[in-house]
Amino acid sequence: MATKSIGNIVPVQGLKIQKRTLRKSLATTLAQLTPASLDEQSEAIAARVLSLPAFKQASSICCYLHMPSGEVRTTALVDTILSSDKKLFVPKVQSKDGAMEFFRVYSSQDLAALPANSWGIREPPEMWQGQHRSKVFILIPGNDSEYLDIILVPGVAFDRTFARLGHGKGYYDRFLTSYVKTERASPLLVGLALREQMLPIAEIPMQEHDWRLDMIITPDETLVTRNSDSSE
Repeated sequence: MATKSIGNIVPVQGLKIQKRTLRKSLATTLAQLTPASLDEQSEAIAARVLSLPAFKQASSICCYLHMPSGEVRTTALVDTILSSDKKLFVPKVQSKDGAMEFFRVYSSQDLAALPANSWGIREPPEMWQGQHRSKVFILIPGNDSEYLDIILVPGVAFDRTFARLGHGKGYYDRFLTSYVKTERASPLLVGLALREQMLPIAEIPMQEHDWRLDMIITPDETLVTRNSDSSE
């Protein structure tokens, strides 16, 4: 399962500059992608995800809701989860403390009604039909706290050491660190990568608190870490 980062660790000094440079370079590349290319790649990635035994066996899945551009579109994935007997959770960033929590989305109608945040990403309000949504508590799991089997993770870039470059906020890393402190097993971390987001080995600088992925799925291949028991 997913682990804290080992390998291609760089000193903190210079790390932010390296990551900022990578993000700027990728932003230029991703901005040039056509809607047709995004759709084609996203459909191929969704087909690979849906064929995974781990996906078929999972009962609780977190899937991000994509930004308007620049990352794998998840429409087909969330629609499939909602039409199955699996539970769908989507991330929401709490503005007051910058923490990310995962709230359940119950139906296609619920999904369609979600408001968008300043990034153009739909997020669930905490209330649904007059009641608190079910969610994953990261600190104190109680009887009403949910567990996750798989997290489908976005990113700006990925490399073949299973490193991930996000947008620099650290939401997923902080969530996972808090989640496993409650003695729950780490969910299977699956990165969804466009062709243009895959970089050479050890291209992404990492710190010790950064989490590596268990799998990376592109339109053309499914990459699996040696310590992961999941495969195509």
